[in-house]
Amino acid sequence: MTDRLANRTVLVPESRELDLFAGMLEAEGAKTLRCPLVTILDLVDQAPVEAWLRRLIVGEFDDLVLLTGEGLRRLMGVAERAGVKPEAVAAIGRLRTIIRGPKPAKALREIGVTPGVSAVSPTSDGVIETLRGLDLRGHRVGVQLYPGNPNAPLLDALAAAGATADFIVPYRYASDSETDAVESAIRALAAGGIDFIAFTSTPQLDRLVKVAEERGLQAELKEGLARTGIAVAGPVVGKILQDMGLTIAAMPESNFHMKPLVNAMIRAVGGNSPRT
Repeated sequence: MTDRLANRTVLVPESRELDLFAGMLEAEGAKTLRCPLVTILDLVDQAPVEAWLRRLIVGEFDDLVLLTGEGLRRLMGVAERAGVKPEAVAAIGRLRTIIRGPKPAKALREIGVTPGVSAVSPTSDGVIETLRGLDLRGHRVGVQLYPGNPNAPLLDALAAAGATADFIVPYRYASDSETDAVESAIRALAAGGIDFIAFTSTPQLDRLVKVAEERGLQAELKEGLARTGIAVAGPVVGKILQDMGLTIAAMPESNFHMKPLVNAMIRAVGGNSPRT
């Protein structure tokens, strides 16, 4: 344990990896205020996912676009429950994979598959730019999307390249959970009791904004974010916050996941003395 974030309070709006991320911060001496903003769940009706997996297994795809690590893990969960996980893994291993960033790359390695083509930047725009350099004419491309973003530009780019997209959204957000905890977090931000708020995905920010609107706390959220150090895991959520007129205090230069984010926060603190 170190004290590089001693006496700093960090609001951690994380979900699946909340304990892991908070533990990394606490090991650096930080106090964490945990606020799960987005709960990720399997689809109620998994039949479309199973049908998509069957098409994958029988070899209907030439390429596979993966946007999130969570998406691949959810697909593997459905495959395991259906008794076809080995076949699904083998099928993915035969395809050219196009991945948005380090999270889907990590998920591929977890199932023993070497990641294929990495996007030039870990964004949907980066995937689209990468696709322009590939010959996709006549290809059928499996595409893993994520909730709340039909990603028409990506699907349009595949069509323009002469490919046919077969897309699936393998999970859903239960973002109506723990609204009172989110309200408390907004009030804590406005009161100036938080040194950093750390975002790892855009749905977390969306949830904060939605609750602020529902509870009449838009002014408190705006004030709280303006007075708090904002740490982001990657450029997508960072750009949204900048477009809101906010300043990013910490963001990894590359490797957009949790440990580099913690290190970026430590660099942001720099030589400043811990707050007392």
